[in-house]
Amino acid sequence: MIDVEIDIHSGFCFGVVRAIDLAEEHLRQGHDISSLGQMVHNAEEVKRLEEMGMRTIENNAIKTDSNKYTLIRAHGEPPTTYENLRNWNKTIVDATCPIVLKLQERIKKCFGEQPETQIVIYGKPSHAEVIGLVGQTKNTAIVVSSEADVSSIDKTKPVCLFSQTTMPLDGFARIGEAIKANSSSTVEVFDTICRKVSNRVPAIREFASSKDVCVFVSGKNSSNGKMLYTVAKNANRATYRVSHPGEISKDWFADGMSVGVCGATSTPQWQMEKVKTYIERLF
Repeated sequence: MIDVEIDIHSGFCFGVVRAIDLAEEHLRQGHDISSLGQMVHNAEEVKRLEEMGMRTIENNAIKTDSNKYTLIRAHGEPPTTYENLRNWNKTIVDATCPIVLKLQERIKKCFGEQPETQIVIYGKPSHAEVIGLVGQTKNTAIVVSSEADVSSIDKTKPVCLFSQTTMPLDGFARIGEAIKANSSSTVEVFDTICRKVSNRVPAIREFASSKDVCVFVSGKNSSNGKMLYTVAKNANRATYRVSHPGEISKDWFADGMSVGVCGATSTPQWQMEKVKTYIERLF
């Protein structure tokens, strides 16, 4: 026998659940709908939605896309995307996470009211959410992903620091201190990290360390997945990352072991259930 438990704190975050619910609602109504970019960084979930009728397109395909409805996923988009969609007579289904939307509004307000202030965003430059945030500043915001990037900030001008919602809290704290140490002007720090995501770090650390073996389930291109997998791996060296049950090896386990199954904010519950069932059937 083998004991397999799914981490109750893992799985889709609120923003992703809301976006998928909106997509499924339109699909049930028979609407021809396209997601602008992958709905979620999980190939298995994207495949499920596409089998229901959803199409996945990139920005450069908006004009030629024959579907009437275009869904903006939870990550959000810059203002120019909305302009393009309206210009090409698309019906916008806005599934931007409310937390991301509020952050976009704060950055846009700061940019409009403090023209001399440098808007700095702690995040990953190519991440969809960050592209949407930078777009609120007409692409003038400075994106930093490490302390080494702080040198790109003009130390003589004031700074307003924000963060991509899914970045680690400790990294944000270090960036803030580095900017303050480098600046000869005022630095305002706005902690905009989503606690529903950041709180998963201690939870997954505790869960992984309590098991003999931990199987982490996520899409290979999930930024949150890479981060949380590292947390789990550091807590339990017998942690393995998979995107579907076919990647699981029986050699990882032994009879009588306790096994934990967990995942990223982009990992659906049904996918973790499939992994759990697969492991149980091995024994």
